Amino acid sequence: MATAAPAYNRRMLREPIPARLSTALLERLVLLLNHVLAAEPAAAERLCSHAGRRVECALAGWPGLLPAPPALVFTVTPAGLFEWCGAQPVPGEAPLLLRVDASNPAGALLRAAAGERPLISIQGDAAFATDLNWLIDHLRWDVEDDLARVIGPGPTHQLAAVARPLAHGVRSALRGVAAAVERGAGRGER
Repeated sequence: MATAAPAYNRRMLREPIPARLSTALLERLVLLLNHVLAAEPAAAERLCSHAGRRVECALAGWPGLLPAPPALVFTVTPAGLFEWCGAQPVPGEAPLLLRVDASNPAGALLRAAAGERPLISIQGDAAFATDLNWLIDHLRWDVEDDLARVIGPGPTHQLAAVARPLAHGVRSALRGVAAAVERGAGRGER
């Protein structure tokens, strides 16, 4: 009688599933960020002068109960885009440190979805920090333009006419929820 193979992939279990998911998610987020950068020539132009420089994003106050995120170190490419350095930080020149308040990840996500800038501090080279700060303040994804490439400008315009007021309402609601979460966190409630 033949021995049956196990019903699971043992190699897959060597690395925790959250680590695999966070790595895959981070790679997709870098692709999205680079798509947005490539669509805005002024943004990519600002980054081109910093080719080879690194940015390290530190999540300050990350809750210990959540799985630790992978190393968030990115290199600026000659094209003015970002490349994730992977799980192992690359030795070399000291990176620009972008410290993001992550003490309340749910509140931060709500604020970001509501269109608010996260609480960030930047340390390092002044010129690089200025350009990165400009990107944070001015770079936005033009979803309508991307959608027009797929379904055409007419249907996109109609969808946008419906989606704008809906998005405004959702942002307003999320701002209210984020404010309530912050008030609750300030009182020590969970």
